[in-house]
Amino acid sequence: MPNTNNSIKELPYDKHSAISIYEYSKGLLGKSLREFVYDGYSQREGKGGIGQMVENLYFLLETNNNPEADFSSAGMELKCTPLKLAKNNDYLIKERLVCNMINYKEVVNEDFEHSHFYIKCQLMLLIFYLHKKGYDKLDFEFIFSVLWKLPEKDLLIIRQDYETIIEKIRRGEAHLLSEGDTMYLGACRKGQKGDSLMEQPYSTEGAPRRAFSLKMAYMRTVLQYVLDSKQSATVNFTIQKNELVSEKELSKSNFDEILLNRIKPYLGKDYHIIANEKGVDISNNPKNKFAMITNAILASGKCSNINRSEEFVKAGLTMKTIRVQHNGTIKEAMSFENIDYIEVADCEDWFESRLYELFSSRFMFVVYKEQHQNQGDYVLDDVFFWTMPQKDLTQAEEYWKHIKENIINDHFSEEYWWKAKDRKNFHVRPKAQKSSDLSPTPNGGWAKKFCYWFNNDYVRNIIDERQK
Repeated sequence: MPNTNNSIKELPYDKHSAISIYEYSKGLLGKSLREFVYDGYSQREGKGGIGQMVENLYFLLETNNNPEADFSSAGMELKCTPLKLAKNNDYLIKERLVCNMINYKEVVNEDFEHSHFYIKCQLMLLIFYLHKKGYDKLDFEFIFSVLWKLPEKDLLIIRQDYETIIEKIRRGEAHLLSEGDTMYLGACRKGQKGDSLMEQPYSTEGAPRRAFSLKMAYMRTVLQYVLDSKQSATVNFTIQKNELVSEKELSKSNFDEILLNRIKPYLGKDYHIIANEKGVDISNNPKNKFAMITNAILASGKCSNINRSEEFVKAGLTMKTIRVQHNGTIKEAMSFENIDYIEVADCEDWFESRLYELFSSRFMFVVYKEQHQNQGDYVLDDVFFWTMPQKDLTQAEEYWKHIKENIINDHFSEEYWWKAKDRKNFHVRPKAQKSSDLSPTPNGGWAKKFCYWFNNDYVRNIIDERQK
C-alpha cells in the first residue's frame, strides 16, 4: 500500500545497514513509482526528480540539501540512473552519473578525503531504471539495484581527476574546465545555454555551472558487471581483465606519467627498430603496424590493444597514431565510429549525444614522423594527451546538428554531409567497407553506413599547436 504519512517513524529497513537498505531496494525492481504514489503528493520535476521521488515514496525519506550521504547512518548515497534500449533490446547507459554540484569557491579549500564527492559517493546504492521517451516519470520501470563501492584502484585515478579539476579552478580557469581533462571523474556541464554564469574565486570571468560526475564510459563498466554477474549486489569490484597499470604504480605516480615514461625510451627511434626490440612482426606491412608497435610499447604484453584495456575503456580514452610526412603534412584523415542514425535522431541534447562523448573525451596521440621525403623512414617523434578545445566543440555541435537534420529529413547520400573540402574541421564519409553495409534509420528503412571524421588539416593543426 502506498504510504500517505510522510512523518512515519518506523522504516521498513535498518537505516544503519547498507545491506538492509540494499535488500529493501529489491522490492522496487520490476515496478514503477506509480504503485507507491499517494493522493496529494507533488511530483518532482527536473532531472533529479526521479531520485527525489524514490527517496520520498519508496524509502520514506524527506528531500533535503544536506551535504551528507542520503543514507548518512549507513554511509551510503542513493543514485537513480537511466538506461535506454538499443535497437537489439540490449540495455545501454543513457547518461553520465551526476554526483554533486561544484561550488567553485568552496571546493578549492577541500582535500579529496573531505570533499562532498568522496563523503557522498564512495559507497552508493545505484538503482537503474528504463527511460522511455514520452512516458511519465511515475511510469518508468526499475530494472537493477547494485550496492557499489568505488574500488581502491579506481579511487586512485578518481583522486587524480579530482585534483586536476581543483588545480584548474585554483588557476582561475574554471571557465576552461572540460570533461576531457580527466579519466573517470568529470566536471560536466549543468543547466541550459543562456543560464547565468557562476563566480569563481581566482578570476573575474564567469564560469558555467558544473557538477562532479562519473563518466558514461565508467558507468558502462558498472552496468556490464551487473549484466555479467547475473546478480544485483556487490560491495567492491575491480575488473582484472586487460589491466594496463597496477594499483601499486598508481599509488606512486599518475596515470599519464606512467604511460609517458614507458614510451620515452623509444622516442627518436625508427619504427622498424622498435618493432624488432618489442617482437612485433610487421614483415607483411600491416596497415595498423604503427598501432601494433605503440601497443607493444605501452601495454608491455598485458593486452593487445590498449584501447580495450580496463583503464582506457573506463575512461573513454582513445589512443590514435598519427603519421606526419617529411614536409609536415598529414596524409590521412582520422576516422571514428559509424554514425548510429537512430541514436542521433532520438537524442535531444548535444551534451548527451554519443558524438559529444567521443569528441569531449581524452585522446592519446602518438606521432610518427618521416625523416626524408617519400622514404617512409618514420621515427617515433612524440606522444601527448589532448582534449578538444571549447571553440572546436562548439563547431562540433553544429556538425552534429547538421547530421541530425539530415537524418530526420531522410537524407543519407554523400551530397548532404559536410565534406573534407569544406574545411570545417570535421566531415562525414564511409570507411573502407563494403558499400552493401547498411544501418537502420529512424523511419524504419536502411541506409549506407557513414562515419565521423577529423579532417587531415585539423589533425595537422593539433600537431602544430603541440609543437608551439
